[in-house]
Amino acid sequence: MNPAPAPEPASRRTPLHRTVAADLRTAITAGEYGSGARLPAEDELARRYGVSRGTVRQALAALRSDGLITSRRGTRRVVLAGPGGSGTTELRSFTRWARSLGEQPGGRTDSVVRGRADAEEAEQLRIEPGATVHRVLRLRTLSGAPVMVERTTYPGAVGELVAAMPADTVSYSEQLALHGVLFTDAHHTIDLVPADADDARLLGCRAGEALLRERRRSTDPAGVPVEWSQDRYLPGTVAFTAHSTAAGALGRRLRP
Repeated sequence: MNPAPAPEPASRRTPLHRTVAADLRTAITAGEYGSGARLPAEDELARRYGVSRGTVRQALAALRSDGLITSRRGTRRVVLAGPGGSGTTELRSFTRWARSLGEQPGGRTDSVVRGRADAEEAEQLRIEPGATVHRVLRLRTLSGAPVMVERTTYPGAVGELVAAMPADTVSYSEQLALHGVLFTDAHHTIDLVPADADDARLLGCRAGEALLRERRRSTDPAGVPVEWSQDRYLPGTVAFTAHSTAAGALGRRLRP
């Protein structure tokens, strides 16, 4: 195991959880933890790195997002991918996925509207109907080309953070992680939907044209919903793949 890095001064920009995650990621890649191996308990990792358990949880959440380990509350994390393995990662964030392909991800927020949760939003976010939510309409691009429109509803406190972000923020999830809001698990539904006026305006397609839709509810390490999203992709740009494994996996790929 690589020597544990010394705690960084508060003046350093790199958050501690990123340093811990990077060290563990290196150890997994080097084969010090093989597929199926269990990582040390949170308390042990906290002592090893001289950080709080909260920092350790953030680091483990980052590894879970990369598909390297499981992330189930109350259990020790199990390594899913060893050296050279892709693991059984669930669908990663658009930004992480794009970067893994060498593409340049982009984002442009079209609107952020503060409102009251309707019945569907309340059910998906597990909040009371009429509770405060923020609805975000956003265009996503790959190397400058329009690919997808996001329609995401965030619960009150998370939505306030998103509303304060610049319109050209590339990754909401990365910025929210800096505030302790982590995306660790998600439930996905894939279907087709006709493009509406906003889709046509942002994607440059025809209204009524069939778009590939991914509906997604993401939760934090405690299982609390942090977003309810409906992403609409231009036809011919991406394809989704599913693998039958013990853990299950869903991924997207660029269409040739």
